[in-house]
Amino acid sequence: MEWQPDEQSLQQVLQLLKDSQSPDTATQRAVQEKLEQFNQFPDFNNYLIFVLTSLKSEDEPTRSLSGLILKNNVKAHYQNFPSNVADFIKRECLNNIGDPSPLIRATIGILITTIASKGELQTWPELLPQLCNLLNSEDYNTCEGSFGALQKICEDSSELLDSDALNRPLNIMIPKFLQFFKHCSPKIRSHAIACVNQFIIGRAQALMDNIDTFIESLFALAGDEDSEVRKNVCRALVMLLEVRIDRLIPHMHSIIQYMLQRTQDPDENVALEACEFWLTLAEQPICKEALSGHLVQLIPILVNGMKYSEIDIILLKGDVEEDETIPDSEQDIKPRFHKSRTVTLQHEGGDGEEGEDIDEDEDDDDDTLSDWNLRKCSAAALDVLANVFREELLPHLLPLLKGLLFHPDWVIKESGILVLGAIAEGCMQGMVPYLPELIPHLIQCLCDKKALVRSIACWTLSRYAHWVVSQPPDAHLKPLMTELLKRILDGNKRVQEAACSAFATLEEEACTELVPYLSFILDTLVFAFGKYQHKNLLILYDAIGTLADSVGHHLNQPEYIQKLMPPLIAKWNELKDEDKDLFPLLECLSSVATALQSGFLPYCEPVYQRCVTLVQKTLAQAMMYSQQPDQYEAPDKDFMIVALDLLSGLAEGLGGHVDTLVARSNIMTLLFQCMQFQDTMPEVRQSSFALLGDLTKACFPHVKPCIAEFMPILGTNLNPEFISVCNNATWAIGEICMQMGVEMQPYIAMVLTQLVEIINRPNTPKTLLENTAITIGRLGYVCPQEVAPMLPQFIRPWCTSLRNIRDNEEKDSAFRGICIMIGVNPGGVVQDFIFFCDAVASWVNPKDDLRDMFYKILHGFKEQVGEENWQQFSEQFPPLLKERLAACYGV
Repeated sequence: MEWQPDEQSLQQVLQLLKDSQSPDTATQRAVQEKLEQFNQFPDFNNYLIFVLTSLKSEDEPTRSLSGLILKNNVKAHYQNFPSNVADFIKRECLNNIGDPSPLIRATIGILITTIASKGELQTWPELLPQLCNLLNSEDYNTCEGSFGALQKICEDSSELLDSDALNRPLNIMIPKFLQFFKHCSPKIRSHAIACVNQFIIGRAQALMDNIDTFIESLFALAGDEDSEVRKNVCRALVMLLEVRIDRLIPHMHSIIQYMLQRTQDPDENVALEACEFWLTLAEQPICKEALSGHLVQLIPILVNGMKYSEIDIILLKGDVEEDETIPDSEQDIKPRFHKSRTVTLQHEGGDGEEGEDIDEDEDDDDDTLSDWNLRKCSAAALDVLANVFREELLPHLLPLLKGLLFHPDWVIKESGILVLGAIAEGCMQGMVPYLPELIPHLIQCLCDKKALVRSIACWTLSRYAHWVVSQPPDAHLKPLMTELLKRILDGNKRVQEAACSAFATLEEEACTELVPYLSFILDTLVFAFGKYQHKNLLILYDAIGTLADSVGHHLNQPEYIQKLMPPLIAKWNELKDEDKDLFPLLECLSSVATALQSGFLPYCEPVYQRCVTLVQKTLAQAMMYSQQPDQYEAPDKDFMIVALDLLSGLAEGLGGHVDTLVARSNIMTLLFQCMQFQDTMPEVRQSSFALLGDLTKACFPHVKPCIAEFMPILGTNLNPEFISVCNNATWAIGEICMQMGVEMQPYIAMVLTQLVEIINRPNTPKTLLENTAITIGRLGYVCPQEVAPMLPQFIRPWCTSLRNIRDNEEKDSAFRGICIMIGVNPGGVVQDFIFFCDAVASWVNPKDDLRDMFYKILHGFKEQVGEENWQQFSEQFPPLLKERLAACYGV
């Protein structure tokens, strides 16, 4: 007997559905309670499917809503549905997939895929065959409804469909979908392509077997009049470019011609999909060869796509010039992530690690439209193509640029400035001759009457900051800095934000070149403090922190401290312990403390205390949460991480002055707990080990009593799976061993084998290799007898990883260790002596006694092997190495 609804119950369910469409919150709360009551009855779900599929007298929104509530129930507790209810729902779905209403068909499709993704593809064997069968229906609604459901299943379960678990249904489905590429209805054609598209990236075997048919069918649809179809064709070609470029190469010329057209499609969604093609092509080795002949057409199209659309300008309130007094809405503020501290070494030729910091904020020029759009995609494509073609791009661009940059219409002028910024990285060499003329023009654009022109000029100028700083300061640096500082105080919030970010970039490039202007810079940044709304304040902290990093101890002047510290400390006192704004402020203070050093002393006590409190609170909360997860919330570990990093900054900046603060707090106990945080957040351990190393350097007497407990934990964290944790633990061990001296002996066995393993691992990041080498050298320095026997196992990678490090204390102690170990076990280095020679030659000026150690080892080796063998041996040296050793050590 088929299930039938009871009239009175049906009326109750309908009343519930009506109420749930009411905007009133009290009604909504009552609806939620009612829902929970009804869900106690097993056949409540029968009523929901009945309203969706059979109650044609009701209005569509109510029927659809009934289906969506049912979908949520399926998601939450389908496994508890009685089997007769589940079967009834499945049957009703398949019988009504061809409902005349598009809304109801779509709702049923969503319901089907939700059931399918609950593991039911395996236990609903008739689903796929039946849907595929229904595609042949003469009735358009049935065909469209089935295709809609199939498309959702393909999106949700593409991997499962291509597995043996279901007996490979794609072998039937994909050829079937391909037949529908020629269907007379555009909606159906679009569904068919969208279904097949789900299987490109995963390289489903059934698709690979039919790849040529697929590509031919796509080409046949190239001229389709329906924009949804064109969009799906473009999407398919972009993915095929990544996965099966071999199949596209023979047709590349015509594909490029097609994509050039589509990138100018009147429908922006189609143009955006097509524009992705250039981004993807730029990553392929064939890019240069394939595109060279088409740049003439492509460049103007991309440049044209970089204009703001009318809708963009409305959304960005492009006509609102002054908005600085309007408070920010909280949802505009993106969450900030704190990047934990990683200890790195200085390299030859330049301060930072090249190539390791990824630019997250590439085209951050119009952030509030954070959705990807044609403007952003075109700019990104031009950026990557500039990196592929370099100067060869300029003949196609320069003639256009002149017209854009001086155009009377601000929208066009703005796009020209964006173009100039997008090519900065790739075409820098070729742009240099034009910069003396362009930079002043851009600086002038900083005063444009349109806020969107002022903000993009900030961004583009920051992309050329490196060149600006390489010129005499009066030429461009001074005028640029003067104007950027004015923009930091602009009346428009977007301009303030762009100027602050650009200024931070300029600070990183200019470093101590800024020292003469510090007073002026600080006046501006401090004035902005009183002026900024919430979102930009967070960016301002970053600009202040970067300034401190860039000028270092030059900031430690009473007049500067007087300007900078009061507003920072006022903010610090204003923020509550659970306020996320503490993150950027703590990061900023950490940089300031490191720069001011003793100048920070008057402020350090409250800052130190609060950091300890933050760590303590977070640990306590984590403890309560682990014992009673249902009663307590998991803590936000970021508070603890940022606080640990600021304590590191204090220890590094204040050095020995931190002693009394450490003495009066329980930081060592807290640190012991943080180091054992074996949870999902390795950053807690990462920051703990950085702080341990910094405290070891600053006030070892407080650390020493804990060493016996700490060392085993450090040993277990020498696991290169967590690169940064391992790196900081390694560094801390090296610092500890320099303080412990011979007393390090009992702990060598806990760490040495892991360190030797790490230094020999392929693909280990440079920073970790360097820190590992330093620590092995230091262990050998204090306990040569224990470490020297292992020399042959690490000497070669040890030498190669330290040859590019600048002369400094860490390098000095590590090389002393190696020399002492060679004294203990000279045979250990014989096989790899050429590497040792090369590492010695990397020193610019070692201290005298270290130079003597090198001299003795080199000459000792030469005497040991005899003149003739030495001659043969030194023949293998590269000429530069030969020269250096002869000049410095007379060998």
